[in-house]
Amino acid sequence: MKASMSSSDIAHMCREMQFLVGGHLKKAYMPHYEQILLRMNPKNESQKDIIIIRGERVYLSTRDRPMPMTPPPFAMVLRKHLKNARLLALEQVGADRILKLTFDSKHGIRKLFVEMFQNGNILLVDEEEMILQALTSTSYADRILKKGHKYFSPPAPIQPGDLTMEEFDSFIQDSDQPLGRTLGGKLNLGSTLSDTICAHSGFNSSKRIDEIDSSIVFSSLQEVLSDVSNAKGAYMIVRQSIEKIKPNVMTMDFDTLTDSILEISPIKLKQFEEHHHIHFDSFSEAIDAWIGQHDASAHQRREDEKMVQSFAGRGPSTAVERLERRLIQQERSLEQFNATIESHQILGQMIQEQYEHVQSILDQTRLAIEKEGWTTIAESIKSIPWIHSLHPAEGTIELFLADDEGQPGENVLVELNATVHQNAQAYFEKARKHKNKSQGAISALETTKLELQRAQKKEAKLQSTGKIQSMKRSKKFWFEHYKWAITSGGHLVIGGKDAKGNDAVVKKHCSNQDMYLHADLHGAPSCSLRSDHGIVVDPSPSIHIPSNIPSYRIADKLQDEILNEQKLAQAAVMALAWSRAWASGGAHGTVYSVKPAQVSKTAQTGEYVGKGGFIVRGQRTWYKDLDIQLGIGMIAVNGVPLLATSTPELIATMCERYAIISPGREKKENVANLIYKSTGLSTDDILGVLPGAIEIIQDHGLIKQHKQSTGEEE
Repeated sequence: MKASMSSSDIAHMCREMQFLVGGHLKKAYMPHYEQILLRMNPKNESQKDIIIIRGERVYLSTRDRPMPMTPPPFAMVLRKHLKNARLLALEQVGADRILKLTFDSKHGIRKLFVEMFQNGNILLVDEEEMILQALTSTSYADRILKKGHKYFSPPAPIQPGDLTMEEFDSFIQDSDQPLGRTLGGKLNLGSTLSDTICAHSGFNSSKRIDEIDSSIVFSSLQEVLSDVSNAKGAYMIVRQSIEKIKPNVMTMDFDTLTDSILEISPIKLKQFEEHHHIHFDSFSEAIDAWIGQHDASAHQRREDEKMVQSFAGRGPSTAVERLERRLIQQERSLEQFNATIESHQILGQMIQEQYEHVQSILDQTRLAIEKEGWTTIAESIKSIPWIHSLHPAEGTIELFLADDEGQPGENVLVELNATVHQNAQAYFEKARKHKNKSQGAISALETTKLELQRAQKKEAKLQSTGKIQSMKRSKKFWFEHYKWAITSGGHLVIGGKDAKGNDAVVKKHCSNQDMYLHADLHGAPSCSLRSDHGIVVDPSPSIHIPSNIPSYRIADKLQDEILNEQKLAQAAVMALAWSRAWASGGAHGTVYSVKPAQVSKTAQTGEYVGKGGFIVRGQRTWYKDLDIQLGIGMIAVNGVPLLATSTPELIATMCERYAIISPGREKKENVANLIYKSTGLSTDDILGVLPGAIEIIQDHGLIKQHKQSTGEEE
């Protein structure tokens, strides 16, 4: 499989993505440092993601993929300039491996150049093509790709489709490369198409130019290029017999075929005609089936890399890991100290043992310098085998000591104006100073070993009681700024914590596909059941999360976006629990739901709607006589342990460690402290989930500590 797309692949993908022109860019993401995602809203089409893998490929995907909590700087620049911008044009620059996207934004015309050659690059430029930001700043002989410089594309390559027979013959005869390399490299066709043309013409790709008929090759070239330009969809070439391939592409598991996939191409390839060709309706679908899952998990792979790199001093780690790293570094430092001490002592002894040899070199060198000067001597000593170099500024000379066979061996740096004994003593003094320093290193090493033993005992105790290591976070998830819970299908339901939060829920997190919910009580929070935002099972859970804690990741686009009655009823329970019904101790209550379009801030003439309040017009769907009980359970989201809320039935299916609660008299601070002692979760995160005073109806290992080894309660 080729590492990157060829010029013809980019041309085919460019034709395929023309339906995006006229649509708007919703948001830009950067799930990995070499991957850009442009979320597009095309006209009369569902949302599409343009996936750009730097220097390798561009395609469309509908896969959900986790994103970093903090967008990288390049993604923030793209959002600043391109958010809600309309795509005016999507084109290939000449016949080169460069894709240009032109946007009409509120800042003016903006262009995004995607270069797919060498290491690749992505550059944002203004209407005058001045570079606003480059994914990678670099310089070449003929152009500079840095912020503030004007963007120039490289010299345009030859366009094979525009060549006449005479031009093609002249070009190919001038080549000193075999046929395959001439077509693939010099004609910019890439290895796959050049092999196809060679197979079509009947000439081996390794044939010399003077051994072929250029008219036959030219005819094959024109025919293959015509097939590519008229191609519809794409083919996946698989190294398997037809009997082993399922007839229905939609039911195939392409992850199991990865090692057998030979190529992705817009046309059938003659050099692979004995292998099976699976047809896809689009080039993007074929690429997404081949490598989409790998690209979608890029952020998770990066997080796992950070975990592995934590032993090298990078990324998040536990106290035990940090101390283990420190211990390794201190042991290495002590080894270096000991090696230096031993080396200096040996050199001092050798200088003393070879007293006459060293004295002779020093005397002869001093005499020569007095007669001819440093400059002349510095040149002449290059021919002397026993002297390595002179250092006039320091007044030192680097000479060789004799080995066991009387030949030049170890080299030592000595002072010209010092005696042999003084030079030997200088090395002994250096050894003594390093030995004194090593005493401090030994003491620090013993302290680290003691701290590591304590940390290991503490970690073992935490594991035995089911507690997890505390994790410091610089930033919370966006939904943690509100009351939040989960419904069936992984949908998020959020509610305002105060008047400002109510306004934010309706204005920012209540789109046309969502549903608005409100308890039939004064002062109840505005709630939104999100249709597309939620959590899904994480296929690659973090190595730091215990197996008894289910791992999920945030999804900006859920597979099941339909908000049915079951999900609405579950969200209604949340809306009621977040209202004053919980504090009043009532057992039942009523909630209504409406479409977001029915919620307005505009009041009737003479009326006023305060901060956090809204006017609801039209027919409402009522949920009456709801039981106020909640389930709280321990999950991990994007590798971060959290306490989640849902209905008792759903939380029991999601979590292994959970509890069922209802309004009661126990202060939530006391319950939060018990949960902290049992789980190790942050009390701030726990208090943000608990609705108020509580009565614990059932506890399944969340509030009371459970011994993992025996299953007994403490």
